[in-house]
Amino acid sequence: MNLIAAVDKNWAIGLDNKLLVSIPEDMKFFREHTTGKVIVMGRKTLESFPGGKPLPKRVNIVLTRQKDYQPKDVTVVHSQEELKEVLAAYPSEDVYIIGGETIYKQLVDWCEVAHITKINYTYQADAYFPNLDESKDWEVAEYSDENTYFDLEYTFVKYVRK
Repeated sequence: MNLIAAVDKNWAIGLDNKLLVSIPEDMKFFREHTTGKVIVMGRKTLESFPGGKPLPKRVNIVLTRQKDYQPKDVTVVHSQEELKEVLAAYPSEDVYIIGGETIYKQLVDWCEVAHITKINYTYQADAYFPNLDESKDWEVAEYSDENTYFDLEYTFVKYVRK
């Protein structure tokens, strides 16, 4: 399974249930990796999408404790065990964990690859991704060249489980 996220210098990913910044190349990177695949997210992540609607051309799975939560065109699961059962129907390499903070923390140990857009900036934030640079379980496999969007510098980094 895969993780995919954009993080700042402190591994921050969001503020007030919104992304810290929207970088067109990062959005394109996300689309290219997840279109036609399975994406797993928490309820608040789904609700942060335009109109609270699932992303098109993907299998959208939401892990939530809310028993009565049933958005249209989304598979809802209420436990990690239930999620494992649903994901068993899909190739592991086609599954992407897309957030938010709680979901990343719960599922990081299930994953073998992390696609991280590292933004060379520090934002005010209230949601964070696990810092893979401080983890003994992960190592950098690939770096892109440095990119810029206006005055922001960012790099696409692929981490793999050791």
